[in-house]
Amino acid sequence: MLGVMIQGTSSDVGKSFICTALCRAFARRGLSVAPFKSQNMSNNSYVTKEGAEIGRAQGIQAEAAGVEASVMMNPILLKPRNDHTSEVIRFGRVHQTLSGKDYRQQFYELGLETIREALATLEAEYDAIVIEGAGSPVEMNLNDRELVNMKVAELADVPVILVADIDRGGIFASIAGTLQLLSEQERSRVLGVIVNKFRGDPDLFVSGRKWIEENLGVEVLAVLPYLDNHRIEAEDSLSRQTRYRQPAKQGDQLEIVMIDLPYLSNDTDLEPFLHEPDVSLRLVGMHDQLGSPDAVLLPGTKSTIRDLEAMTATGLSEQLKAYVRQGGTVIGICGGYQMLGRTIIDEAGTDTGTAGLEIEGLGILPVETVFAQEKWTSQSVGRLVAVEFTALAPLTGFEIHLGHSRRLTESALPFLTVGEREDGIFAEGGRLIGSYFHHLFYNDQWRTWWLNRLRKIRSLPEQPVRSLQNERQKGYEQAADWLEAELDVRQLLKKIEAWRKSDAAY
Repeated sequence: MLGVMIQGTSSDVGKSFICTALCRAFARRGLSVAPFKSQNMSNNSYVTKEGAEIGRAQGIQAEAAGVEASVMMNPILLKPRNDHTSEVIRFGRVHQTLSGKDYRQQFYELGLETIREALATLEAEYDAIVIEGAGSPVEMNLNDRELVNMKVAELADVPVILVADIDRGGIFASIAGTLQLLSEQERSRVLGVIVNKFRGDPDLFVSGRKWIEENLGVEVLAVLPYLDNHRIEAEDSLSRQTRYRQPAKQGDQLEIVMIDLPYLSNDTDLEPFLHEPDVSLRLVGMHDQLGSPDAVLLPGTKSTIRDLEAMTATGLSEQLKAYVRQGGTVIGICGGYQMLGRTIIDEAGTDTGTAGLEIEGLGILPVETVFAQEKWTSQSVGRLVAVEFTALAPLTGFEIHLGHSRRLTESALPFLTVGEREDGIFAEGGRLIGSYFHHLFYNDQWRTWWLNRLRKIRSLPEQPVRSLQNERQKGYEQAADWLEAELDVRQLLKKIEAWRKSDAAY
């Protein structure tokens, strides 16, 4: 299969974004493209049509390529539960929870088998593959049993492009060091280097480009300019602080705060607000001041109880409760919804490891949550219950949760009905809401209703419905345009084909 792998000299050099742009650029040339990342570590996940869980980045890359996301595009997903263990998702379903040491010792052979199966499936279904690596390919303490960089390039038998981030400095050392630490066989796969996040006049890097090519013997395929405020979701938690760090609220802007939980998952639920011109976003960490925003989003988490304990220990929970008493607007999604309730019971020990543990929630919503053993994952469609929403379309989203929550009083309405079951709480005309639905704000009509409610409170003008899907498609096009302005994609495809032929001959 025609393919290429994007590796980096370190984390957060722009691998995911370049892969997304490349998927779109290849698709614009009529190729059926599969994104692929063998092993992804992220609590930002994406649920496929079949209800299987994969890394968020590969779901986004599939959208950019114009294909349906599949578990074969990210067959192994690691979701950190704490500093030492991760939940291992294999082909979209929970396999088991392992420590880093146990994962290396116990899962490696099964991991190789999993990757081979996924690659074979994709090869039968697509014209081309764009593979994303992770971190650096020269983590020497891990390379004997790695499942995500050069071993994957070998299994897929594709060339590699190395991406380096010039914005963080030390680019010559990072490229030279990476190439030097690769084995001769690994080095032979490197097709070229992309210099990413360049600021200023590119003519100032002509001599740098020449030095890399003459001294390191590798072609610089492109020098990509720093792209600020792009429309593509970010995968790495390292980018969260910069992506959601915006200017302080102005008089004519709404300010929405998201609580930056230690084990936060799916912070991309906040993404749609980036496309609303009169909305500013602010992250509030455990030791920050909540202030008086227009609304607070309490997001999902991989460890509801641990994050609730962290909020209590730092006093942030008391700040949130005081904010609610003063009339503040709060919405909790998934784990955030669970925290807003009165009681959380870890019946199976799935969240804390202690079966039967019961703790108090924030007490803001009349809800009790019980953690069971089996995780619920699905793409879902829900109908809004409150009479305010009779004209609104049903909401689409996805659910990923262990806990199951029930209303403790009939006076509070459910937020949605999903088939025969209820989801969430809708209280005080929308001032207090809880739901298991991720992607809640990706629903244009509902997002506009909720924001216009806040605008009305502030005596700000209401805004019309904006199509988020149109904005996302524009983002993919702009990403591909950005890439192709500096990288000759047609020539790159020729280089990949030539490498494949020479490799076959060898």
